[in-house]
Amino acid sequence: MRSLPQRIMEYAESLPEATPLCPGALLHLGNRAAIDQALSRLARSGKLMRICKGVYMRPVETRFGVRGPRIGKALAALSALWGETIVPCGGSAANRLGLTAQNPVRMVYLTSGPSRRLHFGAHTVELRHAPRWQLAAPHRRAGNVIRALAWLGPEEVEDGLEAVLPTLSAEDLNELSTARALMPNWMVEPVSARLPHG
Repeated sequence: MRSLPQRIMEYAESLPEATPLCPGALLHLGNRAAIDQALSRLARSGKLMRICKGVYMRPVETRFGVRGPRIGKALAALSALWGETIVPCGGSAANRLGLTAQNPVRMVYLTSGPSRRLHFGAHTVELRHAPRWQLAAPHRRAGNVIRALAWLGPEEVEDGLEAVLPTLSAEDLNELSTARALMPNWMVEPVSARLPHG
């Protein structure tokens, strides 16, 4: 008969890349204590990656060797698993919008959940709890604008808006306008002053 670690690996291999494996979802394979032990053993041997406490993922085998699951995919899966919003941090949003040439050295994402660190092999992702207004319009250009402006801060908000507003579509501008209800005063005033129907 196949051992519990073998059965867990067979199950893990049947799932798409970056699917989180949690002990609670494996109870059809054995009891909780045995599953916890098998998962630790599989993580120690490198067959699974321990992303954070109680969450594992299968590494991906490529012709160039083994790598961790794609970070974007993994974070989308964790966001669904935990019911949290997870978005790139303001520095990364500012870089995407062309407001800074600096690339954040560390991988930092903002979350509506608790702050924690995730480990994907050689890469560590830091999740930082953020206020609701910084998580507005997740995965949308308008949301990136808000996060970039938050990163730039009150001193540079005017310059940031001047650079970025001309690049936004009517839909983006609408979303930005709607999100004003969540913004702090230092941001809402310059944004309102510059929006077409401000």
